[in-house]
Amino acid sequence: MDLQLTEEQLMVQRTARDAAERLLAPGAAQRDVTGEFPAAELRALADLGLLGVAVPEELGGAGAGVIAYSLAMQELARADASVAVAVSVTNMVAELVAKNGTPEQAKHWVPRLVSGELVCGAFALSEPQAGSDPAAMRTLAEKTPTGWRISGTKQWITNGGKAGLVIVWALTDPAAGHKGISAFLVPGDAAGMSVARREEKMGLHGSVTAQLLLENVEVGEDAMLSGPGRGFALAMMALDGGRIGIASQAIGIARGALEAAIRYATERTQFDVPIIKHQAIGNMLADAATWLDAATLMALRAADMKQRGESFSQAASMAKLFASEAAVKAANQAIQVFGGYGYVDEFPVGKFMRDARVQTLYEGTSQIQKLLIGRALTGISAF
Repeated sequence: MDLQLTEEQLMVQRTARDAAERLLAPGAAQRDVTGEFPAAELRALADLGLLGVAVPEELGGAGAGVIAYSLAMQELARADASVAVAVSVTNMVAELVAKNGTPEQAKHWVPRLVSGELVCGAFALSEPQAGSDPAAMRTLAEKTPTGWRISGTKQWITNGGKAGLVIVWALTDPAAGHKGISAFLVPGDAAGMSVARREEKMGLHGSVTAQLLLENVEVGEDAMLSGPGRGFALAMMALDGGRIGIASQAIGIARGALEAAIRYATERTQFDVPIIKHQAIGNMLADAATWLDAATLMALRAADMKQRGESFSQAASMAKLFASEAAVKAANQAIQVFGGYGYVDEFPVGKFMRDARVQTLYEGTSQIQKLLIGRALTGISAF
């Protein structure tokens, strides 16, 4: 891996950093309080090419590659992880359709996603009883004369109820187990699909996480993505890439927390000197900086492997595992540096902690990542 970033990658990084500071940071604290969905911010980021960083240019994307995508996610999450997660899922949905859809599907959906016309995308895989084990899903797609009728419940859906396109996974052949799962492209305003509940969360308050109810949702033959029984493989493929996005978000959160702690430790005095000069404080900052540097290298390695077309699943799981756990530890260290002030909402480190915690849970918990890594090391199939 070449550790020297290209001019294109640096340009994407600078663009994302400027957008984060100019568009996201000013309203981050308010969104954390009100839970307002950042629709206007997403459209503004779309205008900058950040909803399709790795999507081919012929489909309206930036075509800048996976490393540039990771860099962009780091910058956005540093300012507001609530917006970053909505951007990450939209990129994931757009890339999945671009790579696996028919030419007609790709031309119809992808340009509208990355341009912001559809606001965002959603990835409807998990169910109330099927989180870490997606093969346990119960949502059913039944054949009709003109297409498919989908019924079921989806849980933990980022952008649920706000997305213009929802990729819905459903059983088309229940007897076949995970080989009977297919994926469907469902318009966000499809009749019969509704938000049953918006979840109240510990963090990421500006990001919508919803339970979606599908009641006899009708879609045409052309709505199936990549053919019958291909859904499980598509989901695993998307989640591998998605873990690079989660690792990158975690890095951004950790960086934001560390920078806030350094600023505070430089300004705050105790015993007549800035507290950064006290060894105990310096040690905590040093630990967080080291975790952050290691996580960044791991995420960029996984991104580089994916970009080169190499097998990257294990590297992505390692990056997601390490970066997400490091973000929680770094945010916790930042709160400790702030002391009692870290526990009040006037200062930003509490938000970093709340936003960091979920990084160890979604798109595969830390325990699932360890399971996948262990099986990869022993050559055992993950499923």
